Amino acid sequence: MVKIDIFSGFLGAGKTTLIKKLIKEAYAGEKLVLIENEFGEIGVDGGFMQEAGITVNELNSGCICCSLVGDFAKALKQVDEQYSPDRILIEPSGVGKLSDVAKAVERANLADAKINSMTTVVDANKCRMYMKNFGEFFNDQIESAACIVFSHADVASEEKLAKAVELVRGHNPSATIVTTDLKSLDGKEILNAMEHTSTLAGELAKLAREVQDEHEHCHHEHDHEHEHEHEHEHEHEHHHHGDGECCCHEHEHEHEHHHHHADEVFTSWGRETSKKFTAEELEEMLAKLSDAVCYGTVLRAKGIVEGENGKWLHFDYVPGETDVREGAPVYTGRLCVIGSKLDEEELEELFGV
Repeated sequence: MVKIDIFSGFLGAGKTTLIKKLIKEAYAGEKLVLIENEFGEIGVDGGFMQEAGITVNELNSGCICCSLVGDFAKALKQVDEQYSPDRILIEPSGVGKLSDVAKAVERANLADAKINSMTTVVDANKCRMYMKNFGEFFNDQIESAACIVFSHADVASEEKLAKAVELVRGHNPSATIVTTDLKSLDGKEILNAMEHTSTLAGELAKLAREVQDEHEHCHHEHDHEHEHEHEHEHEHEHHHHGDGECCCHEHEHEHEHHHHHADEVFTSWGRETSKKFTAEELEEMLAKLSDAVCYGTVLRAKGIVEGENGKWLHFDYVPGETDVREGAPVYTGRLCVIGSKLDEEELEELFGV
């Protein structure tokens, strides 16, 4: 099956820069075809792509979303039949509507190809201006995307980037957001975001499974202990561990020895964030998670956030133990908390997100 990746973005947002990075770092070994559509007389990026060994089919007579819809479908079929690529990259004009580009791909009705990703590149510094002045085109690109990549995030202030994310989220609450400076990310990490192979929801689900496995393991140990106790006709009904605490958290199931589904026992809270933290701030925040009255019973927390001077911080928390360390960057900061009866408002205030 041929994968089709569509790259949208307003004029000068940085679509070509992103594509170049992906070609170099994420698409290596694949047979690629790039279809460009420049708005105007002459395509300007074909030379580089051809030098990189990429077949370029430039469509220069207009915009995919208007006069080229028919021709584009024909060109797409021709590319598929002539080159038999593994992946087709489509870079439409900056003033094109992403929804119309997607419709044009669907009209081509290729039997062995499917849209794999729809990504929009947004200039973090110009988001508000473009949204206000060119909303018909700009907002369509945002609303139709499954992944939104912020360019120039390295020169935008933290406040401006956060505001841009807020504006974009107002038009598209479900897209994967990339806020990390692209120069510090590996292309494979960006591709993960485009293809939704590493998302906040996925990380929360993974963390919940880990906690559930521990929960069930504790049930098994308790069941074994009870069997042992009955064999020796002990009169007491339950055996506690050496510190007097039950590892399965007594308040969660009141020592009822049957299995619960994870969503019956645990709740989760997670946020994506472009906020920067220091290691000291994180350690102080994680230490406060032991306050069950304020935050609920936090069984596990983990995440990756941007630190100072371009460094990234990875953290893990279990009751009584925290670990904050430097690690590799991801496409945007991520906070994940699993526990019982979590107070989401208090968690948001604690982390400031």
